[in-house]
Amino acid sequence: MMTNRLRVLLPKKTQPVAYAANGAHSLTPEHQLEPADERRCPPVEKSVIDSAVYLDGQRTNSPPTLADTYQVLSDKPGSMAWIGLYRPAEAQVMSAAEEFGLHELAVEDAITAHQRPKLERYGDTLFVVLRAARYQDETEKVEFGELHVFIGPDFVLTVRHSEAPNLAAVRRRMEHDPDLLRLGPEAVLYAIMDTVVDGYAPVVAGLQNDIDEIETEVFSGDPKVSRRIYDLSGEVIEFQRATRPLLQMLEGLSAGFDKYGTDEELRRYLRDVADHATTVAERVDGFRQMLSDILTINATLVSQAQNEEMKHLAEISFAQNDQVKKISSWAAILFAPTLIGTVYGMNFDVMPELHWVAGYPFAVMLMLVVCCTLYVVFKRRDWL
Repeated sequence: MMTNRLRVLLPKKTQPVAYAANGAHSLTPEHQLEPADERRCPPVEKSVIDSAVYLDGQRTNSPPTLADTYQVLSDKPGSMAWIGLYRPAEAQVMSAAEEFGLHELAVEDAITAHQRPKLERYGDTLFVVLRAARYQDETEKVEFGELHVFIGPDFVLTVRHSEAPNLAAVRRRMEHDPDLLRLGPEAVLYAIMDTVVDGYAPVVAGLQNDIDEIETEVFSGDPKVSRRIYDLSGEVIEFQRATRPLLQMLEGLSAGFDKYGTDEELRRYLRDVADHATTVAERVDGFRQMLSDILTINATLVSQAQNEEMKHLAEISFAQNDQVKKISSWAAILFAPTLIGTVYGMNFDVMPELHWVAGYPFAVMLMLVVCCTLYVVFKRRDWL
């Protein structure tokens, strides 16, 4: 039985974690790899967002507890149960696992969370992990969520570890379309996948707007743009990890159409989801390439700016050196007559040329000869 199969699950961690008064976790599973501890999880009534039993595309019962849902489902052959859990405790997931015979590996993933998007089939049960995304305009960041979906012959079990996606909107949509809901649990899966993929569109638009702004900042020479490019590249890579596996997952579903007798309407529905997912994946791939090119261009522009600055500093240094040469040359030229005039201006009674008739012309000629000689020397060396 399921109790024996679940014995391989990870043991509970005993590290205490605060639990807020409003029932929210202080640490969500997408930020840590430990199983949810029942002591810090909301009560069963708060974890069960909605639980309903459908028959022929119509909601027939809304049981208040999981046990009541199991009972109603067993009492109404041909009906389908749709149970939505939000950040449940391990015991809560175990309850559904024992009732529906879920595989222990899938249950472990649902409890632990922090899984990559994937699709796996365990007998007649399909296990799907999806990564939803929301663009936060205030912080210009992408917020990622995690959703686990179990699809069986007569049940749909969703385990959310984040606010996104809004599965209440999916349920309302399906309940307003009984013909589609009548197609069974697979129709619910495709509707959930469609909602997740459609939720990527605002993220793509937000990232495109950020890239456009970055391009403007790069060519305007904003020194802070390098950090923004780095941060946005990380978000695009994370977004790519959420969207790229969807293509393989949808291909896997398509490959099982004939084997599992999927309705033609659901096939068209899935192909539409695949088209949207492909478009998103291609856009994200393009974003990553664009950011790589922008980073290269920014590095080139920064290098050019640095080279221009160094060239400008070199020109200034050269001009300063030229001025220093001129000043030094004229200082040397003017120093020679000053030295001669200083010597002959000393008040000594005994000097050889003091009473010489040709002394003054000799001193003046000596000053001129020395100054002209220095001028010629400095001129030839391009100092003047």
